[in-house]
This record gives sequence, structure tokens and C-alpha cells, in this order.
Amino acid sequence: MNLSLNECRSRIMEENTKPKHVAIIMDGNGRWAKLRGKLRISGHRAGANAVRTTVKAAISANIKVLTLYAFSSENWRRPSAEVTGLMELFLRSLKTEVPKLHENNIKLQVIGDISGFNQRLQNEIAKAHELTKNNSGLKLNIAANYGGRWDITDSVKTLFQQIQTGQQSIEAINETMLTELIADRTVSDVDLLIRTGGECRISNFLLWQIAYAELYFTDCFWPDFNEDEFNTAIAAFSNRIRRFGGL
Repeated sequence: MNLSLNECRSRIMEENTKPKHVAIIMDGNGRWAKLRGKLRISGHRAGANAVRTTVKAAISANIKVLTLYAFSSENWRRPSAEVTGLMELFLRSLKTEVPKLHENNIKLQVIGDISGFNQRLQNEIAKAHELTKNNSGLKLNIAANYGGRWDITDSVKTLFQQIQTGQQSIEAINETMLTELIADRTVSDVDLLIRTGGECRISNFLLWQIAYAELYFTDCFWPDFNEDEFNTAIAAFSNRIRRFGGL
């Protein structure tokens, strides 16, 4: 069902129909740049502007948690020049954007294998976590050097260590325990997963957490993603019936 923008805004004002946790696979930066005859890094820079717009849209829609897929564990396979450019863009964005996030009461958390980054970037991430840790507004998660399989594997390692030290027993392990452990380490269950760029796949993102998420795919390239696109996705979610395996 196609809704007008006013109908979209009306739907997302209904608290009981809105997602609490929205996750986005930000895809299409490179193709956006190629269509304009620009280098791929230009698309990534334009994508950074879309992040700002989307954070504002999430706050306006009263979304509680927003998780953005910035850099996957597989992205290291890209050309070295592009990876270097992405790391510098990430570092620069942290330095310039984190004070603004703090001013707006946003809590920032970078999730993923942070140890894979250089020390400068690790230090900047630590500073961002420390500055915003007590903020009570939107929880903004940036998934960087992240993979869903890594997330599950690392959580299982933590659980095994707890068993070795006697904190847990094998008999006590269940789905709820692992869910809580993963949520504490990275993020909780996702209500709505959005992917831009026209591709219809998950790409190793939050594999455990999206078990019952609603999926929304759009042809819009990430640099063109704006508040109207965000609200349209939220409205689409609001019109779905979530049964969680029941009737």
C-alpha cells in the first residue's frame, strides 16, 4: 500500500506501531559516485551527510535505538586506497560529529572488533564512548569492522569463559542467555532493518538480532536517503502485522 508523506508522518506518530530499534545497511555510496563520474570516496563523504540527516529523522520519529552498518569485517578486501580513505573519514567524523552528538544527548557506541583499527582511531572511539556514555537520548550504534558471525562467535567465546570459571554451567545455557549476552556486548533485537541501494540481502549484519525483524529494501542510494525516505520505511513497518511465529 502506497501512502502519502502526510499519511506516513501520521502513522509514525502512533507509538504502538513504531519500531523501537531501527538498523540500516547503508549501501550504494560507490554506485552513487560512479553515476556522477566521481571517485568512490566522494560517495562515502556524501553518505556521511545522509547519516546526519537520518539521525535527525530518528530523533524526530522518537526512535530509541539506531544502528548503522558503516564498515563490515569483509570490507577490508576492498582496494587499499578506498579502505584508507574510509578510515580517515571515520576518524574525521568522530572528531567533528561526536561533540554535536553529545550536545543533543545522543549516546554513541561503536560495535565490532575495534582492535582491528589503528591506535589513533581506537583512541578516538574510546573518547567518544566516554563522552557520551551517560546520555539518555537516542542510542546510536555504529557497526564498524563488524560481522554477524563474528558477533555470535565472540559471544560464544565469552560464554565458554564463564563456564570455565564456574560462572555458568553448560546445563543452564539457553537461547535467552545467549540473546542477553549478545545484547549486552553489541545491540539488542532489531524491529526494522532497512537496506538502501537496491540489493536484497543481509550481508552478515546483526544475524542473531534480526531473527524477527521486518525487512525493508529501497532502490535509493544511501547518499540520497533523507527524512522522507526514512519516514516511508517507518510507515511501511507500521502497516505490517508482526506475529513472531504465532497467529
